[in-house]
Amino acid sequence: MNRPFRLPATAILVSAVSLLALSGCGKKSTQQGGAPPPQQVQIVTMQTQPVHVSTQLPGRLEAFEIAMVRPQVTGVVQKRLFTEGADVVAGQQLYQIDPSTYQAVYDSASGQLAQAQANAATARAKLERYSPLVKAHAVSKQEYDDALAAAKSADAQILIAKGQVEAAAVNLRYTKVNAPISGRIGRSLLTVGALATSGQTGNLAVITRLDPIYVDVNLPAVSLLRFRREVASGRIHVNPDNTVPVSLQMEDGSTYELPGKMEFSEVNVDEATATVVVRAVFPNPKKLLLPGMYVHATLDEGIDPNALLVPQQAVTRNTHGDPQVLALDADNKVALRAITTTATRGSDWIVSSGLKPGDRVIVVGLLKVHPGDKVTPVPFDSGSSPEEKK
Repeated sequence: MNRPFRLPATAILVSAVSLLALSGCGKKSTQQGGAPPPQQVQIVTMQTQPVHVSTQLPGRLEAFEIAMVRPQVTGVVQKRLFTEGADVVAGQQLYQIDPSTYQAVYDSASGQLAQAQANAATARAKLERYSPLVKAHAVSKQEYDDALAAAKSADAQILIAKGQVEAAAVNLRYTKVNAPISGRIGRSLLTVGALATSGQTGNLAVITRLDPIYVDVNLPAVSLLRFRREVASGRIHVNPDNTVPVSLQMEDGSTYELPGKMEFSEVNVDEATATVVVRAVFPNPKKLLLPGMYVHATLDEGIDPNALLVPQQAVTRNTHGDPQVLALDADNKVALRAITTTATRGSDWIVSSGLKPGDRVIVVGLLKVHPGDKVTPVPFDSGSSPEEKK
């Protein structure tokens, strides 16, 4: 009969000691590994520097004046007397509406006026004859009063006839459709032979005055207050007429050659956007600027001798849209800072509050750290690859 195999007690003891030793080595190895090293981030140190400050305000071009040319009388259009797309001057005839009916009405009114004037002459002559006779009791007082009333009635008929002549003359004059303003006229919306109707809603043509031209921009209300303070303090230089000079950047990035000026701002702030409409006016002698174009009006705010610049990639925004940065304290620990920005200069934000000279701001490595983390700062390398900036 075979007996079961059993290890000697000494072998079991040696095995247990070996397992304990191996376990101890594993714990020692883990303890020697320790916590991961601090995350490396790239930083910039805030320093004041003189900066030429300007603010770009996106906006749209608006016509200085627009006139809708519409007929004032009804009739068939006989002539079109302008070239579409050309410049016209105020008072220039644009269309001729058939005047025959209105000429006939004018002639009839003129004849009625002449008749009223003749009747008035007869009534006045009769009154003049009766005037001495009534004193001599050669005619009755009643006959004199009738002659006086007839003379006054004849004068009234003259006034009525004159009014009819003037009304007929106005309608006859309206058969010549003239330009109400000077400017550039668009295409004709009614052809020769078409019927023009008094009071119609459709236009015959549209005249737009292009020189000068407006630029309407939406400016945050807080920025408008800042601009007004800067103008009052003399930081923003004004024209001799106390208007603020403005330059214009076209949609293709080119700069418009002639300067403009801020002329008007709305008195009410839009409650939905907290912005106010600000209007600038620019000369436009070459008609390069056209209504509806998208442009940028640049307001020169002068030189800020102690500006703080922070790279735009270092600035994030909270859920309310407020700008913030991650800065380092003396122990290289990350802290969240709320800041206020006023304008841009190249790829940097100009910071007005929230940072001071000597503060260190994280530019690269924002997604790898959180407030309270300890990091290893290195100077910011603007040539870092996109992978390094995550």
